[in-house]
Amino acid sequence: MLINCVVYQEGRVLKEIDPREISDYVSRSECFVWVALRDPSETELREMQKEFGLHELAVEDARHGHQRPKIEEYGDSLFAVLHTVETNGAGELYTGELDIFVGRNYVLTARNHTERGFQDVRKRSEREPELLRHGASYVLYALMDAVVDRYFPVLDALEVELESIERQIFANKSPRANIEALYGLKQKLMTLKHTVAPLLEAVGRLFGGRVPPLCAGMSDYFRDVYDHLVRLNQTADSIREMLTTAISVNLSLITLQEGEVTKRLAAYGAMVAVPTMIGGIYGMNFQHMPELHWQFGYPLALALMFGIDALLFWRFRRAGWL
Repeated sequence: MLINCVVYQEGRVLKEIDPREISDYVSRSECFVWVALRDPSETELREMQKEFGLHELAVEDARHGHQRPKIEEYGDSLFAVLHTVETNGAGELYTGELDIFVGRNYVLTARNHTERGFQDVRKRSEREPELLRHGASYVLYALMDAVVDRYFPVLDALEVELESIERQIFANKSPRANIEALYGLKQKLMTLKHTVAPLLEAVGRLFGGRVPPLCAGMSDYFRDVYDHLVRLNQTADSIREMLTTAISVNLSLITLQEGEVTKRLAAYGAMVAVPTMIGGIYGMNFQHMPELHWQFGYPLALALMFGIDALLFWRFRRAGWL
């Protein structure tokens, strides 16, 4: 579905055009065209390929989707794949994909499975005509910067969720529920990690070493995006270490709880064993047993059982086993 098709000249909006007019303006050196698509069909992609002269392999990747985050160079054009990360009402993460085709005089974006659009990026760019004069390379930076900045609230939410689970660990909550929550959080973190990590290497090629001609003069801006990615990656690594520690602590608490149960069972077993032993001895029915026919033998046996059990209970209670 077509969202926008706008021509810019000298950093300012010239006019909105019909997609069939794109080739007329792309040929002008002083203009560039910015087209935005949402969940494009194969027919729309083929039309854009014809208008912009897009590389067949890049179009193929955009059509099939589910690509790894990357930035590839095709002649004098670039093809970038970025993953968007959004949350639903239940706090679950789901990812979308933003494909960006960038040439000397055009920018084509195709977003898939992404609810939030990039109208704010377009408005921000139009408010900065001096920067928009850089043309398509600045739009590429603005889109990448917006996508990366949207990762920060997601990462902050994961940190808050981890703190909440850590409080539950020491609040005598269900250990199984804590483990499930920690592993669920770890899965979310890995989703974000797999989105951020591949971009580090890709963005690094836009400002250091051999820079694609299209990005010349924008090195400082792409370095800023790279710095944000480094911060995200480092924070994600820190959270992952904290998750590992939290899982270990939770397992240790489970072991301690099992040890407490074992001690209680052992204590009660010892208390049951004493009267069982005494009753077993006097229940053997031998004819010549001490005190077998004594008048006070039975009360004495009961008193001995209760007395020893009381002593054991006191000792176990004092040792913290009961």
